[in-house]
Amino acid sequence: MTSVASVIPKLYQEYTTKTAKKLKIIDAYLLYIFLTAVIQFVYCCLVGTFPFNSFLSGFISTVSSFVLGVCLRLQVNPENKSEFLGLSPERGFADFIFAHLVLHIVVINFIG
Repeated sequence: MTSVASVIPKLYQEYTTKTAKKLKIIDAYLLYIFLTAVIQFVYCCLVGTFPFNSFLSGFISTVSSFVLGVCLRLQVNPENKSEFLGLSPERGFADFIFAHLVLHIVVINFIG
């Protein structure tokens, strides 16, 4: 039986050698969005939710951005090419940008 200590270096080595650079960039974006959501939630727990619409808008924005980023990663990944036969990576990126524009228009309206 392998221990966690031996699995993590192997996982890191596989990730760095076999993952495409554009997927690593998307993963960095996903990590940034995730950490932003965690910071917002911790701030809300420590300080309070006085302007609740502002907290809710920011948190919904980060969660939705994370979901859109995961969808982009799925579409751009070469291993998933059979799942997205009619869609090019450029089309996936254009959909990502358009969805972000719509998302942020809704979030700005919700802030009030």
